Amino acid sequence: METLQAIPAPAVQNKTAAITSQSGSYAVMDALVQENVKTIFGYPGGAIMPIYDALYDFKEQVKHILVRHEQGAIHAAQGFARASGEVGVVFATSGPGATNLVTGLADAMIDSTPIVCITGQVFAHLLGTDAFQEIDVINITTPVTKWNFQVTDANEIPAILAKAFYIARSGRPGPVLIDITKNAQLQLFDYAGYEPCNHVRSYRPKPIIRKSYVEQAAKLINEAERPFVIFGQGVILGRAEAEFKAFIEKAGLPAAWTLLGLGALPSDHPQNTGMLGMHGNYGPNVLTNECDVLIAVGMRFDDRVTGRLDKYARQAKVIHLDIDPSEIDKNVKATVPVWGDCKETLPMLTELLQEKLYPKWFQRFWDHQEKEKNTIIDQEMHPASGTITMGEVIGVLNELTNGDAIIVTDVGQHQMVTCRYAKFNESKSHITSGGLGTMGFALPAAIGACYGAPQRTVVAVIGDGGFQMTLQELGTIMQFGAKVKIIILNNQFLGMVRQWQQLFNDKRYSFVDITSPDFVKVAAGFGINGQKVSEREDLKTALKAMLAEDGSYLLEVMVTKENNVFPMVPQGRGVGEIVLSAAEIK
Repeated sequence: METLQAIPAPAVQNKTAAITSQSGSYAVMDALVQENVKTIFGYPGGAIMPIYDALYDFKEQVKHILVRHEQGAIHAAQGFARASGEVGVVFATSGPGATNLVTGLADAMIDSTPIVCITGQVFAHLLGTDAFQEIDVINITTPVTKWNFQVTDANEIPAILAKAFYIARSGRPGPVLIDITKNAQLQLFDYAGYEPCNHVRSYRPKPIIRKSYVEQAAKLINEAERPFVIFGQGVILGRAEAEFKAFIEKAGLPAAWTLLGLGALPSDHPQNTGMLGMHGNYGPNVLTNECDVLIAVGMRFDDRVTGRLDKYARQAKVIHLDIDPSEIDKNVKATVPVWGDCKETLPMLTELLQEKLYPKWFQRFWDHQEKEKNTIIDQEMHPASGTITMGEVIGVLNELTNGDAIIVTDVGQHQMVTCRYAKFNESKSHITSGGLGTMGFALPAAIGACYGAPQRTVVAVIGDGGFQMTLQELGTIMQFGAKVKIIILNNQFLGMVRQWQQLFNDKRYSFVDITSPDFVKVAAGFGINGQKVSEREDLKTALKAMLAEDGSYLLEVMVTKENNVFPMVPQGRGVGEIVLSAAEIK
């Protein structure tokens, strides 16, 4: 994608609007209203106080959720954006308020989540003087934003905010940060109304589709004997779920998903062969290295998907569909690159495809699936005895929600288990931190998801370690009543790190034992009901009680302490070298 120049966009005057004298802060709030923003996540402070003062007059139009930490604000905005498909909005003050957003910005950047962050800044005449709570937020956030800009004059605000929303949501989405000095917030100027942006010079959100590449791709697929589709979040971001389904169904193609692609195709679709990557399903990983044509749709060939690149799909001709040309050929060389929005390119490709069936090829997937079921899945989902496993918790949750809930996961073993075993019937149902792997993500993101999709049940599945990173956001739930159902899968370890230390460091468990408070009592202190379960016979009843609660609820489940997530592609190996047990690693 071409570099965005951080220069003011030309002011666009709304000719029908009366010119009135307004403050920069009023212009900020009016811009949000005109962009149909209904929810803001934020935390006030001195440098952004004028904007909060203007917000006071917009309380009936815009709901502000006061989080307990700015990191909570941006993760909540991510959850909102991922559940709704709209832009999440964040307010934060200068200095530590702004720097507390950086982790969330990086998370949103790598996971292509549309966010607009508005930060306050010291007066323009104090910039560069090390004033109280001054920080160079523009240089700090440049690597982790799609675009950022510092406003020092109120006249810039309408056009800059219009540009911010356009850049955040268009093309490959991402986070944008607008830093506004206090004088610009207070300044009165001639305000002629807000005009949305639909074009930025030098910025091309969608590359030109080359029909010849689409034709070449169709020819390769039609001639294939063992085609295989791998799809990512680009299908969801492009709102192309229906187009993708029509594509694989017409051509009879087996398809597997990346971590963030989960949900783009219903879990029970007969052509859905499972999850790719380090802890993905056995068949999709092994057969990646046996297909003759590999069709990648809206995914970026992350290292957790590919394993060793020099051992990845060397035998296959690769077709790569992506809206971001920089992703094509970045990690895996494409035989045919198909640039463009997949909502537009998929129908063009589908029209040229022959209707086919690949019974012998599909049987290879089902044979591998049966092997994995017998060696791993049955033991994880239906253990005959012993402590409750993470997998059986997710299995009972599937039974009770029928695949209709939004499930938000944190990062670690519980994340991989949930992604492997949770069932989803519709898109935008699975929310997790993918590329950055941010512990502490789930609780605030689940709060945001409640506002992004208020009609749906939101369940947060979190480990005992990650929960303690952002548990202060229980205060946000207490104050604003988000109906988050919280499941803590407590194995008394930082489980994923412990698994690696067991398998690759001779069980030298270095600082992975973690002591937790009484989570049920902690929740009670925030007015949230809950219970703790350690016996299998109590699990289903407890999950029913959680889902039946008219409000938030915390369920702590004590699970097997030293259980590992398999299959696994050990670091430094190719996807074809995926293992089913620890014994295969040595």
